[in-house]
Amino acid sequence: MTLVRTIKTIIVLLIVLSPKNTFSQSKNKFVIILDAGHGGKDPGNSYHGFVEKEIALKTALKLEKFLKKDSDIEVVHTRKSDVFIELVDRPKKANSMDANLFVSIHCNSVSNPIPFGTETFVMGLTRSKGNLEIAKQENSVILLEKNYKQTYKGFDPKNPTTLIGLKMLQEDYLERSIQLASKIESNFKHKLNRKSRGIKQSPLWVLDAAYMPSVLIELGFLSNNKEGLYLNSNAGQEAMAGAIASAIISYKKEYFGNGYSSKNDKASSNKTSGKEISESSASAKDKNNASGQKSKSANVIFKVQFAAGNQNIKLVPSNFKGLKNVSVRTNNGNFYKYAYGQTDDYNQSKKDLKEVKSKGYTSAYIIAFKDGKNVSVEEALK
Repeated sequence: MTLVRTIKTIIVLLIVLSPKNTFSQSKNKFVIILDAGHGGKDPGNSYHGFVEKEIALKTALKLEKFLKKDSDIEVVHTRKSDVFIELVDRPKKANSMDANLFVSIHCNSVSNPIPFGTETFVMGLTRSKGNLEIAKQENSVILLEKNYKQTYKGFDPKNPTTLIGLKMLQEDYLERSIQLASKIESNFKHKLNRKSRGIKQSPLWVLDAAYMPSVLIELGFLSNNKEGLYLNSNAGQEAMAGAIASAIISYKKEYFGNGYSSKNDKASSNKTSGKEISESSASAKDKNNASGQKSKSANVIFKVQFAAGNQNIKLVPSNFKGLKNVSVRTNNGNFYKYAYGQTDDYNQSKKDLKEVKSKGYTSAYIIAFKDGKNVSVEEALK
């Protein structure tokens, strides 16, 4: 817990000390931070002559051209040339601008030349060996920074224990990050016929420190010669950038409509279109017997989201460590989100959260719905 508190303190300081006037921003724009991974003395992954830092930058610059076709969008890069940007400064820039999205672009690699396909990461805790290896690769840039021990206060990018110690610090944005990731992977698969390896959660510093919906995209494996050739080509970069842009614009329209103005705040953007969400439940009974804090609206319910993935799992207790009152939501059948409980009593939902975590779902968190639409917990309690 000491590490978690320390990390929280660091991130708060980053936001407080950020030079607010350094970056010009129109309040009427939907601001997207494009983060081309690595750069300068940090080449990232390199295989068969393909260099991650170069492919990531070229793809990010092409992505900007697609996004600028929407006049409501403002694009800001963490880097536009081959320069080294400290990891701590990437989300810091996004936070200083109060951006709407943070999109980090990378390329994957492994020692085995056979694996291929795209992956999109959102912040989260996972003990998957494969995901921890990805996390260690992407976080290892910290070791190239001066005074990294002081800056990151004991965070060791090579130590899985400290990786898991990175607690989810912006759970309110996880839902929207997953929605964006789902759209990106769906476009890769259905529009470009690329192999999608799915959406994954991993403790990546660059996502954890960004206070907005954030994704890290692995375009493919440079260690696979065929995929590396595609990603290194102008046509491949154009296609991947176009697919990402289409997903971002679709996300923007879903949460903010066709236009964007200063009247749209991040709280209101938590709303999800009810038409795109279907829901089923193993038990629809409300768990509101306990007295406590209730929403002022009679149309608000709370649940505990504890798992998400590409598989549609049968809603039986044996599949969820004995949890009985489990429901699932899906966005067009591409991605499934599992939640426990259903109550209009916020204090009861906190008890439900404690119960879910006791079953081993340590990254679970409370979600809220108002009139059938997903909203932030803060908004639900108003």
